[in-house]
Amino acid sequence: MLDLTGYDSLGAALRDALARFAGEVCLIEADREKEKERLTYLDFQRRAHPLARGLQDSGFAAGHRASIIMTNQSKWLISAYAIFFRGGVLVPLDYKLTPPEHWQLLKHSGATVLITEYHIWRQLAADPGRAGSAVGIILVTEAPPSADLHGALRWEEFRGAADPDLIPRQRTDTACIVYSSGTGGRPKGCMMAHECYLSQCVALTSLYPFWPGVRYLSILPTNHAVDFMVGFIGPFTCGAAVVHLRTLRPEFVREAFTRYKITYVTLVPAVLKNLQKGLQERFAALPPAKRALLNAMIALNKLLTRGRPRLWISRRLLPQVHKAFGGELLAIVVGGAFSEPQNLQFFYDLGIPVANGYGLTEACTVITVNDLKPFRADTVGKPLPGVEVRIVNPGQDGIGEVAARGRTIMSGYLNEPELTAETIVDGWLMTGDIGRLDSSGHLQLFGRKKNMIVTEEGKNIYPEDIENVFAGLPVKEFCVFAANFVWPRRSMTGEQLVLVVHPDSGGPSEEDLLREINARNSRLLNYKRIHGVVFWKEDFPLTASLKIKRNVLAEQLARLERESAVRSL
Repeated sequence: MLDLTGYDSLGAALRDALARFAGEVCLIEADREKEKERLTYLDFQRRAHPLARGLQDSGFAAGHRASIIMTNQSKWLISAYAIFFRGGVLVPLDYKLTPPEHWQLLKHSGATVLITEYHIWRQLAADPGRAGSAVGIILVTEAPPSADLHGALRWEEFRGAADPDLIPRQRTDTACIVYSSGTGGRPKGCMMAHECYLSQCVALTSLYPFWPGVRYLSILPTNHAVDFMVGFIGPFTCGAAVVHLRTLRPEFVREAFTRYKITYVTLVPAVLKNLQKGLQERFAALPPAKRALLNAMIALNKLLTRGRPRLWISRRLLPQVHKAFGGELLAIVVGGAFSEPQNLQFFYDLGIPVANGYGLTEACTVITVNDLKPFRADTVGKPLPGVEVRIVNPGQDGIGEVAARGRTIMSGYLNEPELTAETIVDGWLMTGDIGRLDSSGHLQLFGRKKNMIVTEEGKNIYPEDIENVFAGLPVKEFCVFAANFVWPRRSMTGEQLVLVVHPDSGGPSEEDLLREINARNSRLLNYKRIHGVVFWKEDFPLTASLKIKRNVLAEQLARLERESAVRSL
């Protein structure tokens, strides 16, 4: 790989990677059973540099902000590289957000360039939230020849003829503004410096290396902090290849493992669970004799790999299992949310190591990761090289709030100095998660201190964002809480949201309110839905500016028994 300690910016590092690994395959894009294209690093450069020149000719310069809203594909990475090459700041957004949410974040970020797909742009262009946006240049991919682009330009035609000029940046300059969540509520744009990505890439690849010939299967969206690092920066600076699928139907994902001999893949816990369930069903369907032999081989593999992975042994003992994953899988990387230990242990027992980690967007993805020396399913691993972790205000059991410090920590939230000061204290990132460091330096997590939940799909859900759906509810007051924030329990699983309402004395009955709440709740995506309602008979505590004192209200609610206070939906 490149020696990233000698670079100040992602643009310069990626430029040199394209030159060093010119003949290696860097991107493979497949749609169902068909391969759409295969690019070498030289091919990538020949597509990206004219785009960078087009940005240069349009006046895009150092510090200007450009957003990408796209599904996983080669054009995502090509566009990101062109932005970095020109010294720009990348604003990656989740393509699954709604048009109003997209426009809110585009306005908040100050992006002047938007790169997106035609089907996404059609919805964005029709949304009234476009008014007042700073976006001036809109590049749209794969638009039909006769399509009305509503003022946008075709990505494929936005090209300059001359070579682009690389704009140098400093390590402390902002490379990306990444939204940890925050849609309808208070957007939280994490300002990540070039230093964050360069340092984390060095640390991660020291534990899980890439090299020419490695193939990484990109399933998580590239805007996700994990896939951005492990599915772009890491592979590209080491000459590896990234495989993008334009469909995530399980049968085509399974086929990709064997067709492309995948080396690494990153999954969120929900997908890992489904994968385990599928394998267990196949094992259960085996004839009794074969099932007994399989169980014996798994038991033997567990015995021989107890101290550390021994892939050559596992592949001989369980050849059919490993062939189903392509035969060359080195590890499954799991991140984005808490993974249950039994899911991790299941795969390790099959001889498939799981690199289980813990992190936050504010920490450039990873804070701790399991280094497999030995494998520990009961923890989220040790601090990444260069990252310090400590427990703040631990109790007698050693459990307290997890804090992290290092070069990978964000410089702050965009335009939010007070929120930044609350989150980064004396250089330490206060994660809001509750944990303990054991005697071997492994971190164990037990719950959350902050008012949020993280789904198994790796989505950060802030209760304040959900409240917009219930605006206008015929009650005196209402607010949404993470249940574990109000009634803390030592668990990272089963997180739920509850709606607290203060009915108006002359308003609808509780049953009528429940019907209205259910109707509104059904409009939300499944992972955003509230699971229960608390009917609160007292006035909410308010500040002088009539804002709800959430912490005070949470303390009052905590005096109630959760089971009796919360009415399930």
